[in-house]
Amino acid sequence: MLPLPCRFFVTSNPPLFHFLPATSFAIPNSKPFTPIMSFSSLASSSSASPSKADPREEQDLDEHKLSQVLKYHNQTKHFFNKYARGPYGLDWANQPNPFRRYVTSPLLPLLHYPSLPIEPPLYSSVFVSLPPAKPLSKSTISQFFYDSLALSAWKTAGFSTWSLRVNPSSGNLHPTEAYIIAPPIESLSDSPFVAHYAPKEHGLEVRAEIPSGFFEKFFPQNSFLVGLSSIFWREAWKYGERAFRYCNHDVGHAIAAVVMAAAGLGWDVKLLDGLGYEDLKNLMGLQIFPEFEIPSRPVKGKIPAIEFEHPDCVLLVYPNGIGEFDVDYKKLSSAISEFSKLEWKGKPNSLSKEHICWDIIYRTAEIAKKPLTLGQRFFIDPFQKSCLYSEPSYKGFTLRKVVRTRRSAVDMDGVTQMGRDTFYQILSQCLPSGCQNGEKQQRQLTLPFRAFPWDAEVHAALFVHRVMGLPQGSYFLVRNENHFEELKKSMNSDFVWAKPEGCPDDLPLYELYSYNCQQLAKQLSCLQDIAGDGCFSLGMLARFEPTLREKNVWMYPRLFWETGALGQLLYLEAHAVGISATGIGCFFDDPVHQFLGLKGSNFQSLYHFTVGGPVLDKRIMSLPAYPGPNVDA
Repeated sequence: MLPLPCRFFVTSNPPLFHFLPATSFAIPNSKPFTPIMSFSSLASSSSASPSKADPREEQDLDEHKLSQVLKYHNQTKHFFNKYARGPYGLDWANQPNPFRRYVTSPLLPLLHYPSLPIEPPLYSSVFVSLPPAKPLSKSTISQFFYDSLALSAWKTAGFSTWSLRVNPSSGNLHPTEAYIIAPPIESLSDSPFVAHYAPKEHGLEVRAEIPSGFFEKFFPQNSFLVGLSSIFWREAWKYGERAFRYCNHDVGHAIAAVVMAAAGLGWDVKLLDGLGYEDLKNLMGLQIFPEFEIPSRPVKGKIPAIEFEHPDCVLLVYPNGIGEFDVDYKKLSSAISEFSKLEWKGKPNSLSKEHICWDIIYRTAEIAKKPLTLGQRFFIDPFQKSCLYSEPSYKGFTLRKVVRTRRSAVDMDGVTQMGRDTFYQILSQCLPSGCQNGEKQQRQLTLPFRAFPWDAEVHAALFVHRVMGLPQGSYFLVRNENHFEELKKSMNSDFVWAKPEGCPDDLPLYELYSYNCQQLAKQLSCLQDIAGDGCFSLGMLARFEPTLREKNVWMYPRLFWETGALGQLLYLEAHAVGISATGIGCFFDDPVHQFLGLKGSNFQSLYHFTVGGPVLDKRIMSLPAYPGPNVDA
């Protein structure tokens, strides 16, 4: 994703000293936080059954949590005259190491290309049908990680060298860590195991051996789990309080990267979202990190405990076409609780010497922790193909070619144009329900969105700049058509909501207003030219407060996951048609809402994106991902 220009780090706050100004986080009619608290003190044990409480007290607690999540979201908005709080400048001496290693853990090297024997399918083909499922083996696991979370290249310019990955990250800071929990795999492990994926080495650091029979009891044959966690400090080093948003964008990008790599092997992916925070922590062995004590205000100093990993989610990867099966979350949680007794190997490396703790990040993460939800059913949706309106738009690249050559454009050329049919094709891939034969878009059934168990909650407000055959202006893609009337009623009454010329009948795209919107797009995206110099840009608009009320506050990070997955799809689509793209995390939140005519917090813009012809910087040299230079960057 696009690094934020240095001039936008400056806030109205004075330079940092040992203590920073206290975070304004007061909640009306609620008890204040204690000055110091444990990061896990508010979370109920996910292994225990939910206790019965007075419904009125439970409702008050939910309102208290909701108020705090809304407070964080509002406090971390950017405005024309004020940016969200962040570091006054960049402390290069303490830039976090982007590579976590578990010292003394056995490292199992994975295979590299061209040693990978499996020819990847064409990129466009996996959206129509998945190939036959490949067996679980060292070569398929190697390919899976190589095409999802591995390094994709090294870059060098002058005296600077840095790595790129298949999964993008805001500022290239990579807060997301990955784990595999798997049955025995020939030539890798004779026992079921938990391992941390080390992208620089393209290898697995074995953390623990797990009880035999675990997978056979709960999951289909040839299945395994992928766990994702976040190190908030990596992102907060650069972006301050807004970092919690960006970390969850990155989780969404990683989820989509995992889904696409699995699809190339004929595997399907589903979020095991009935599990709770404690389950995830035990499953990935993250109890090795001491409990983080949250200070009452931002603090600067040596805070090694801040480098802990926050467990985000676990994904089940399984062979497609095996039919329906169920997951007993109660029994699974009970089995996972025993993982805390395993012999966990490896000590996590240190990432920085000194740190800044933006306390509001950790309070919000605490509030948004998800407990075990026993009433949540696990179900497998049938694979739904995406619509193919313009197959000639694709350049015939393989899936591996697209995912491994994906790059974040730093600038757009302001010249490249896109055909109207290509524009419609890209947007059709953004639909969650695919070709529904007249049925509404709602359920997430297509790649990569089918990993999510909830209905689509994110839409796209588009700024069209250079699409041949379409007038410049504002457009809107409705990704859940049950929201259409609410959106239309909530937005600017001057919008026309007309179907654009040549738009396929089953593509819910609407023209709102025709005008040259290049300057507006730039202004709304923190005055960044890249938002107006591409073919089109967009803001991802989530159905916000109603979703948090209906589905609980733990949907807050999940809404960002959905935007990250949508962003990953846009990255891949752009490269598949021969251009480029970039995620934009810096935008002026409420001015976006004001332009759309939105009031209140029913809908909120969570992520911006731009697609177009990239400007290549000839001063930067590309080097192969493996073997790379011996630097941690």
